[in-house]
Amino acid sequence: MKWYADRPVRFTRQLIADLLAVGWVALWIWVATTVHDWVLELRAPGDGLVNAGGSIRDVFNNAADKARGVPLVGDDLAGALGNGTKAGETLTSAGNAQISVVQDSAFWLAVALIVLPVLFLLITWLPLRLRYARKAGSTAKLRDKPDLLALRALTSLSPRELGKFENDPAVAWRMGDTDVIEQLASRQLAALGVRA
Repeated sequence: MKWYADRPVRFTRQLIADLLAVGWVALWIWVATTVHDWVLELRAPGDGLVNAGGSIRDVFNNAADKARGVPLVGDDLAGALGNGTKAGETLTSAGNAQISVVQDSAFWLAVALIVLPVLFLLITWLPLRLRYARKAGSTAKLRDKPDLLALRALTSLSPRELGKFENDPAVAWRMGDTDVIEQLASRQLAALGVRA
């Protein structure tokens, strides 16, 4: 396979297209990480719930521990304050659930923002590059076989290109006209940006 043309104009176009493809991927990675960070900012209420629930749980735990020391009603009072501890744990669980949803959403949104544009690029740009690499590579191997290159030119060059010949190039090729064969071979190579 031959990834790049030998001719400067086509090589430059290919290089620019490849750099744009890399830039496209880099752009979407940047967009995905930026959106990921923005979405993660939505976890602030969940963090607040976790902190508030932890504070409430700690306050009621401390109160229940101190209430146990009260004569006669200490255990009952500590049990009642234990319900406040459960409320704090409920708030903490709700906050953790919200944080988990926000983190999962941020992750999958970032994945989608990378995968879809890269998939689009792989479907559009990559087949063109692979097709060129295969064609140019196989054509470059035929440099020392001008008859085959001329035949390939007869079948692949546009009618306008073939019409530029003074006489019918197919007849000249069949008759073994070396000048026409060389011209056809060089035009076939030039069409793919490969040097003769």
